[in-house]
Amino acid sequence: MNKLLAASAILASNLAFAGDKVVVYNWSEYIDESVVEQFTEETGIEVEYATFDSNEVMYSKLKLQQGKGYDIVVPSTYYVSKMSREGLLQPIDKSKLSNFGNLNVDLLNKDYDKGNQYSVPYFWGSTAISYDADSIEAGTITSWKDLWNQQWEGKLLLTDDVREVFHMALRINGHSGNTRNPEEIKQAYETLKSLIPNVLVFNSEAPREPFLSGDVSVGMNWNGEVYMAQQEGANLEYVYPTEGAVFWVDSLVIPKGAENVDNAHKFINFLLKADVARANAEYVGYATPNQAAIPLLSDEVRNNPAVFPSQEDINNGEFHHDIGDEASQLMNEYWQKLKTGM
Repeated sequence: MNKLLAASAILASNLAFAGDKVVVYNWSEYIDESVVEQFTEETGIEVEYATFDSNEVMYSKLKLQQGKGYDIVVPSTYYVSKMSREGLLQPIDKSKLSNFGNLNVDLLNKDYDKGNQYSVPYFWGSTAISYDADSIEAGTITSWKDLWNQQWEGKLLLTDDVREVFHMALRINGHSGNTRNPEEIKQAYETLKSLIPNVLVFNSEAPREPFLSGDVSVGMNWNGEVYMAQQEGANLEYVYPTEGAVFWVDSLVIPKGAENVDNAHKFINFLLKADVARANAEYVGYATPNQAAIPLLSDEVRNNPAVFPSQEDINNGEFHHDIGDEASQLMNEYWQKLKTGM
């Protein structure tokens, strides 16, 4: 994690107006720190910046604090609907977002937030398979099923995300990653039990790190992590599995108990500027939903299939939806059994 963005770090100018701030709770390594500094320089608003490494951690903290403590949070797709349904979010005032029109309309008005009442797309991306191209021959891995090969015993990385891991098993078994069917979820659990001997680590803080250190050579990964690993010199390849990748949108939301609502809107609008969105996208390596930023991107980012998948790969995958409390609870129960070896 960048030192400037360590949990609870404050990135601010000494010239900022006293008490004028915005408190942001975001994923690790998910913003260009120069963008944060630029916002403070332009507005005089201090940015208090804390990070999390899973939706579950973020949600639990917001739930415990009853939506208080932060002005902006960045949940993934299905958590937007879950949090809005539970009264943890407040509506976005789009009249304060002069740059909202920069967004790709194809990523707006989705089922998890019709009309974007509560959310503004920040990044979108995928979870698929990455492998070390120096040690694994191209074409060896094309499917989620390939991760079950005994040659990967004790060598595999999975993201520490219940929905993503269950998505993989559900798709292998011919089901939707958004199923609510208890029998299909149970079947996925049984399928995953046979994979556990291959798993070395669950990692959602920085999945690229075990690849860079040589601890693992294949596993689930986020496309942006692969991009960053490539920037750091790794010969890491990214594969959209034949059964379909996971697709998601991470969005900017304002918690119900936010204390600096006007500043939150200012920060969101700032992030929607084309040049700012470009800087962020080139820093983190995820696809920007900002249509105005696309022409500004370097060819290396814009033409990288790990960052921007083909329409065919998108159509073959699924965006996660809210599956409801009952199915989520069942999946989480099986998840805990998997991770404790039961």
